[in-house]
Amino acid sequence: MPTARRTLGIRTALAAATLLLASACGGTSPGGAGTGSSIPGGTGSGAARTLTVFAAASLRQTFTRLGADYERAHPGVTVTFSFAGSSDLVAQLEQGAPADVLATADERTMTKALGARLLGAEPRAFATNTLTIVTPPDNPRRITRLADLARDGVAVVVCAPPVPCGAATERVERSAGVTLKPVSEEQSVTDVLGKVRAGQADAGLVYTTDARAAGSAVDVIPLPEASAAVNTYPIAVTATAGGADAQAFVDLVTGPQGRAVLAQAGFQQP
Repeated sequence: MPTARRTLGIRTALAAATLLLASACGGTSPGGAGTGSSIPGGTGSGAARTLTVFAAASLRQTFTRLGADYERAHPGVTVTFSFAGSSDLVAQLEQGAPADVLATADERTMTKALGARLLGAEPRAFATNTLTIVTPPDNPRRITRLADLARDGVAVVVCAPPVPCGAATERVERSAGVTLKPVSEEQSVTDVLGKVRAGQADAGLVYTTDARAAGSAVDVIPLPEASAAVNTYPIAVTATAGGADAQAFVDLVTGPQGRAVLAQAGFQQP
Protein backbone atom coordinates (compact mmCIF):
# COMPACT_ATOMS: atom_id res chain seq x y z
CA MET A 1 0.00 0.00 0.00
CA PRO A 2 2.76 2.58 0.75
CA THR A 3 4.12 1.93 -2.75
CA ALA A 4 0.66 2.54 -4.26
CA ARG A 5 0.32 5.80 -2.32
CA ARG A 6 3.73 7.00 -3.57
CA THR A 7 2.79 6.12 -7.18
CA LEU A 8 -0.50 7.98 -6.87
CA GLY A 9 1.30 11.00 -5.40
CA ILE A 10 3.84 11.09 -8.23
CA ARG A 11 1.07 10.87 -10.88
CA THR A 12 -0.85 13.68 -9.20
CA ALA A 13 2.24 15.91 -9.07
CA LEU A 14 3.03 15.25 -12.75
CA ALA A 15 -0.53 16.07 -13.78
CA ALA A 16 -0.42 19.35 -11.83
CA ALA A 17 2.92 20.30 -13.36
CA THR A 18 1.62 19.56 -16.86
CA LEU A 19 -1.43 21.75 -16.23
CA LEU A 20 0.70 24.63 -14.97
CA LEU A 21 3.04 24.39 -17.98
CA ALA A 22 0.14 24.42 -20.43
CA SER A 23 -1.37 27.43 -18.66
CA ALA A 24 1.92 29.33 -18.72
CA CYS A 25 2.49 28.71 -22.43
CA GLY A 26 -1.03 29.42 -23.59
CA GLY A 27 -1.36 32.51 -25.89
CA THR A 28 2.33 33.48 -25.82
CA SER A 29 3.79 31.66 -28.78
CA PRO A 30 4.72 33.87 -31.77
CA GLY A 31 2.04 33.78 -34.43
CA GLY A 32 -0.38 32.02 -32.10
CA ALA A 33 -4.13 32.46 -32.41
CA GLY A 34 -5.36 35.62 -30.73
CA THR A 35 -8.34 35.90 -28.45
CA GLY A 36 -11.01 38.12 -29.93
CA SER A 37 -8.63 39.60 -32.53
CA SER A 38 -8.83 39.55 -36.34
CA ILE A 39 -5.15 40.54 -36.70
CA PRO A 40 -3.00 37.69 -38.05
CA GLY A 41 -0.95 36.24 -35.20
CA GLY A 42 -2.80 38.32 -32.59
CA THR A 43 -1.89 37.42 -29.03
CA GLY A 44 -2.88 38.43 -25.55
CA SER A 45 0.63 39.07 -24.20
CA GLY A 46 4.27 38.94 -25.16
CA ALA A 47 7.79 40.19 -24.52
CA ALA A 48 8.69 43.73 -25.54
CA ARG A 49 10.05 43.83 -29.08
CA THR A 50 10.26 46.19 -32.07
CA LEU A 51 9.09 45.61 -35.65
CA THR A 52 10.77 47.92 -38.17
CA VAL A 53 8.96 48.58 -41.45
CA PHE A 54 10.44 50.39 -44.46
CA ALA A 55 7.59 51.67 -46.63
CA ALA A 56 7.06 53.95 -49.62
CA ALA A 57 6.14 57.52 -48.68
CA SER A 58 2.68 57.16 -50.24
CA LEU A 59 1.85 54.47 -47.64
CA ARG A 60 2.33 56.71 -44.61
CA GLN A 61 -1.35 57.18 -43.77
CA THR A 62 -2.48 53.59 -44.28
CA PHE A 63 0.54 51.86 -42.74
CA THR A 64 0.52 54.13 -39.70
CA ARG A 65 -3.07 53.04 -39.08
CA LEU A 66 -2.28 49.37 -39.66
CA GLY A 67 0.76 49.64 -37.39
CA ALA A 68 -1.44 50.90 -34.56
CA ASP A 69 -3.87 48.03 -35.18
CA TYR A 70 -0.99 45.56 -35.06
CA GLU A 71 0.32 46.94 -31.77
CA ARG A 72 -3.12 46.64 -30.15
CA ALA A 73 -3.35 43.00 -31.20
CA HIS A 74 0.23 42.23 -30.13
CA PRO A 75 0.91 43.68 -26.67
CA GLY A 76 4.61 44.31 -26.22
CA VAL A 77 5.27 45.03 -29.90
CA THR A 78 6.26 48.51 -31.07
CA VAL A 79 5.99 49.09 -34.82
CA THR A 80 8.40 51.71 -36.13
CA PHE A 81 8.29 53.06 -39.68
CA SER A 82 10.70 54.65 -42.10
CA PHE A 83 8.78 56.32 -44.94
CA ALA A 84 10.73 57.52 -47.97
CA GLY A 85 11.11 57.08 -51.70
CA SER A 86 11.26 53.38 -52.54
CA SER A 87 14.67 53.62 -54.19
CA ASP A 88 16.08 55.37 -51.12
CA LEU A 89 14.73 52.61 -48.86
CA VAL A 90 16.39 49.88 -50.93
CA ALA A 91 19.65 51.85 -50.91
CA GLN A 92 19.47 52.03 -47.10
CA LEU A 93 18.98 48.27 -46.89
CA GLU A 94 21.95 47.73 -49.18
CA GLN A 95 24.02 49.85 -46.80
CA GLY A 96 23.03 47.67 -43.85
CA ALA A 97 20.11 49.59 -42.33
CA PRO A 98 18.04 47.23 -40.15
CA ALA A 99 14.46 46.52 -41.20
CA ASP A 100 12.04 43.61 -40.92
CA VAL A 101 9.58 44.46 -43.70
CA LEU A 102 9.92 46.32 -47.02
CA ALA A 103 6.98 47.76 -48.98
CA THR A 104 7.70 49.62 -52.23
CA ALA A 105 5.57 51.64 -54.64
CA ASP A 106 6.48 49.57 -57.67
CA GLU A 107 7.65 46.11 -58.64
CA ARG A 108 10.83 47.33 -60.35
CA THR A 109 12.30 48.58 -57.08
CA MET A 110 11.30 45.44 -55.20
CA THR A 111 12.89 43.31 -57.93
CA LYS A 112 16.13 45.19 -57.32
CA ALA A 113 15.91 44.33 -53.62
CA LEU A 114 15.26 40.70 -54.47
CA GLY A 115 18.25 40.60 -56.82
CA ALA A 116 20.45 42.06 -54.09
CA ARG A 117 19.35 39.26 -51.73
CA LEU A 118 17.77 41.72 -49.32
CA LEU A 119 14.54 39.75 -48.98
CA GLY A 120 13.70 36.69 -46.93
CA ALA A 121 10.58 35.71 -48.88
CA GLU A 122 8.94 36.24 -52.25
CA PRO A 123 7.22 39.67 -52.50
CA ARG A 124 3.41 39.80 -52.49
CA ALA A 125 1.45 42.45 -54.42
CA PHE A 126 -1.11 44.18 -52.21
CA ALA A 127 -2.26 47.40 -53.94
CA THR A 128 -2.13 49.54 -57.07
CA ASN A 129 -2.02 53.30 -57.54
CA THR A 130 -2.10 55.85 -60.37
CA LEU A 131 -1.07 59.45 -60.82
CA THR A 132 -3.16 62.59 -60.94
CA ILE A 133 -2.52 66.33 -61.27
CA VAL A 134 -2.71 68.63 -58.25
CA THR A 135 -2.61 72.41 -58.12
CA PRO A 136 -2.82 74.97 -55.33
CA PRO A 137 -6.41 75.78 -54.27
CA ASP A 138 -8.46 77.61 -56.92
CA ASN A 139 -6.03 76.41 -59.61
CA PRO A 140 -4.58 79.88 -60.40
CA ARG A 141 -2.90 78.73 -63.65
CA ARG A 142 -6.17 77.20 -64.90
CA ILE A 143 -4.72 73.73 -65.47
CA THR A 144 -7.25 71.38 -67.05
CA ARG A 145 -5.15 68.65 -68.69
CA LEU A 146 -1.66 67.19 -68.88
CA ALA A 147 -0.69 69.29 -71.92
CA ASP A 148 -1.24 72.46 -69.87
CA LEU A 149 1.71 71.49 -67.69
CA ALA A 150 4.01 71.93 -70.69
CA ARG A 151 2.96 75.55 -71.27
CA ASP A 152 5.59 78.25 -70.94
CA GLY A 153 5.70 79.78 -67.48
CA VAL A 154 3.97 76.87 -65.69
CA ALA A 155 6.12 75.67 -62.80
CA VAL A 156 5.71 71.90 -62.51
CA VAL A 157 7.22 69.55 -59.91
CA VAL A 158 7.46 65.78 -60.36
CA CYS A 159 9.22 62.83 -58.80
CA ALA A 160 12.76 62.01 -59.93
CA PRO A 161 12.95 59.17 -62.51
CA PRO A 162 14.55 56.59 -60.13
CA VAL A 163 11.56 56.94 -57.77
CA PRO A 164 8.46 54.87 -58.68
CA CYS A 165 6.23 57.95 -59.06
CA GLY A 166 8.91 59.48 -61.31
CA ALA A 167 9.09 56.38 -63.50
CA ALA A 168 5.29 56.46 -63.76
CA THR A 169 5.43 60.13 -64.76
CA GLU A 170 7.81 59.29 -67.61
CA ARG A 171 5.47 56.54 -68.84
CA VAL A 172 2.52 58.93 -68.79
CA GLU A 173 4.49 61.51 -70.78
CA ARG A 174 5.47 58.95 -73.42
CA SER A 175 1.93 57.63 -73.70
CA ALA A 176 0.43 61.12 -74.08
CA GLY A 177 3.18 62.51 -76.29
CA VAL A 178 3.79 65.35 -73.82
CA THR A 179 7.22 66.45 -72.61
CA LEU A 180 7.34 68.22 -69.27
CA LYS A 181 10.09 70.57 -68.12
CA PRO A 182 9.85 70.37 -64.32
CA VAL A 183 11.38 73.05 -62.14
CA SER A 184 12.35 70.32 -59.66
CA GLU A 185 12.44 66.52 -59.38
CA GLU A 186 11.74 65.25 -55.88
CA GLN A 187 12.80 62.04 -54.11
CA SER A 188 9.29 61.18 -52.88
CA VAL A 189 5.70 61.86 -53.84
CA THR A 190 5.09 63.60 -50.52
CA ASP A 191 7.81 66.13 -51.38
CA VAL A 192 6.02 66.92 -54.66
CA LEU A 193 2.74 67.37 -52.83
CA GLY A 194 4.41 69.52 -50.19
CA LYS A 195 5.73 71.98 -52.78
CA VAL A 196 2.33 72.35 -54.41
CA ARG A 197 0.61 72.82 -51.05
CA ALA A 198 3.17 75.46 -50.10
CA GLY A 199 2.54 77.40 -53.32
CA GLN A 200 6.08 76.73 -54.58
CA ALA A 201 4.75 75.19 -57.80
CA ASP A 202 1.78 75.69 -60.11
CA ALA A 203 1.13 71.96 -60.42
CA GLY A 204 2.53 68.55 -59.65
CA LEU A 205 2.00 64.89 -60.45
CA VAL A 206 1.21 62.78 -57.37
CA TYR A 207 -0.60 59.55 -56.57
CA THR A 208 -4.37 59.71 -56.39
CA THR A 209 -4.19 58.51 -52.78
CA ASP A 210 -1.95 61.42 -51.76
CA ALA A 211 -4.23 63.87 -53.54
CA ARG A 212 -7.22 62.45 -51.66
CA ALA A 213 -5.43 62.67 -48.32
CA ALA A 214 -4.55 66.33 -48.98
CA GLY A 215 -8.25 67.24 -49.09
CA SER A 216 -9.01 70.92 -49.69
CA ALA A 217 -5.31 71.85 -49.51
CA VAL A 218 -5.08 71.18 -53.27
CA ASP A 219 -7.27 71.06 -56.35
CA VAL A 220 -7.27 67.74 -58.20
CA ILE A 221 -7.28 67.61 -62.01
CA PRO A 222 -8.25 64.29 -63.68
CA LEU A 223 -5.46 62.57 -65.60
CA PRO A 224 -6.91 59.96 -68.00
CA GLU A 225 -3.42 59.21 -69.33
CA ALA A 226 -2.53 57.74 -65.94
CA SER A 227 -4.09 54.44 -66.99
CA ALA A 228 -0.91 53.83 -68.99
CA ALA A 229 1.18 53.86 -65.82
CA VAL A 230 -0.40 51.79 -63.05
CA ASN A 231 2.01 51.12 -60.19
CA THR A 232 1.72 47.83 -58.31
CA TYR A 233 2.86 47.84 -54.68
CA PRO A 234 4.64 44.71 -53.32
CA ILE A 235 5.58 43.86 -49.73
CA ALA A 236 8.05 41.32 -48.34
CA VAL A 237 9.88 40.18 -45.24
CA THR A 238 13.53 41.19 -45.35
CA ALA A 239 16.48 38.82 -45.16
CA THR A 240 17.40 40.19 -41.74
CA ALA A 241 13.91 40.00 -40.19
CA GLY A 242 13.82 38.62 -36.68
CA GLY A 243 10.87 36.68 -35.29
CA ALA A 244 7.37 35.99 -36.51
CA ASP A 245 6.11 39.59 -36.35
CA ALA A 246 7.45 40.49 -39.80
CA GLN A 247 5.41 37.80 -41.57
CA ALA A 248 2.38 38.54 -39.39
CA PHE A 249 2.50 42.21 -40.45
CA VAL A 250 2.76 41.21 -44.11
CA ASP A 251 -0.28 38.96 -43.60
CA LEU A 252 -2.16 41.89 -42.04
CA VAL A 253 -1.43 44.19 -44.99
CA THR A 254 -2.36 41.60 -47.60
CA GLY A 255 -5.38 40.27 -45.69
CA PRO A 256 -8.98 41.53 -45.43
CA GLN A 257 -8.27 44.23 -42.86
CA GLY A 258 -5.34 45.63 -44.80
CA ARG A 259 -7.32 45.63 -48.04
CA ALA A 260 -10.16 47.53 -46.35
CA VAL A 261 -7.84 50.23 -44.97
CA LEU A 262 -6.09 50.61 -48.32
CA ALA A 263 -9.39 50.85 -50.21
CA GLN A 264 -10.57 53.64 -47.91
CA ALA A 265 -7.47 55.61 -48.86
CA GLY A 266 -8.13 55.15 -52.57
CA PHE A 267 -5.78 52.27 -53.38
CA GLN A 268 -6.99 49.62 -55.80
CA GLN A 269 -6.45 45.87 -55.61
CA PRO A 270 -3.74 44.35 -57.82
